[in-house]
Amino acid sequence: MPKQKKIEPLVGEDLLKKVKELENLSKEEKAKQCGYYTVTKNGIERVNMMKFLNALIDAEGIQLDSAPNANGRGGRSASYRISVQSNGNLLIGSAYTKQMNLKPGDEFLITLGKKHIRLRQVDADDKEGLEIAEATA
Repeated sequence: MPKQKKIEPLVGEDLLKKVKELENLSKEEKAKQCGYYTVTKNGIERVNMMKFLNALIDAEGIQLDSAPNANGRGGRSASYRISVQSNGNLLIGSAYTKQMNLKPGDEFLITLGKKHIRLRQVDADDKEGLEIAEATA
């Protein structure tokens, strides 16, 4: 029995053009005409609809998966809410520090209000003024 050549399915713009040409056919026939089928040992043609539909989605440029994080890991998204831990600490997660491009050693000035806590990043100018104020206190 002669070996059949490998069927190369259409992708991208070629796939979209071919599907438009075949608009009067069923989706299974469109998939088959675009090369999304295999031939079994018994000579039966099997249409691979999942690959065909995924190729169509890719050709249209539709992004179904969410964009991966910069470090390639999943995790929770920032909710902009925190709660006091059992030991009394407030923890600001790395999602917030990354968003603000904070580095280890960055300093903040804490201001307490009636119902709020304000953090203000201390820059080089603030550090000089803060050191003078601490020295006089």
